[in-house]
Amino acid sequence: MPLLPFLLFVIINCFTPGPNNFMAMSFAARLGFKKTLKFCMGVGLGFFTLVLLCSIFNHLLIKIMPMIKTPLTILGVGYMLYLAFKTITDKGSNNNEFDNNANSNLFLIGFFVQFVNPKGILFGITVVSSFIHPYYSSYLFYFFYSLFLGIVGIISSSSWSLCGTIFQKFLTKYRSVFNFIMALLLVYSAISIMNH
Repeated sequence: MPLLPFLLFVIINCFTPGPNNFMAMSFAARLGFKKTLKFCMGVGLGFFTLVLLCSIFNHLLIKIMPMIKTPLTILGVGYMLYLAFKTITDKGSNNNEFDNNANSNLFLIGFFVQFVNPKGILFGITVVSSFIHPYYSSYLFYFFYSLFLGIVGIISSSSWSLCGTIFQKFLTKYRSVFNFIMALLLVYSAISIMNH
């Protein structure tokens, strides 16, 4: 597995703005960091479950229909290039899209939001089809990669809830430079996948 492109892809997708991170920042601003940790743990478990399901589903598809491997890789690379385009053309968004009435069970919100989060679902499919399946076929590896990505989900949403105001100020001030660098790293990851 090309480790550097894998880690770049994971870090860019998990630590850049998205529904999980905006919700974590929003909940922390209203409820405090300690209460928001329940949401972050839910994000991690939900993401672990989502990636594990993607791993098993993709593995079964590839076993049943080996010719699907190339289209899945092309889909993954296409999605990374699409993300690079969206990142470089992003002019900022309003993170007040989430309801101010926070549910008392933040853990379940964090868990279930993964299954309606298009960024998370496409990330799960892309990381599995581009980085995991071409190199591993063991369910044990799928479990460990899913666990790793779940932990990264907890860390990223926790960091946004803890440092949300710092990230928000930084992104507002240096948004175009930050977006340009993130887009270039995504293109690099996509090219690395095509060369392996």
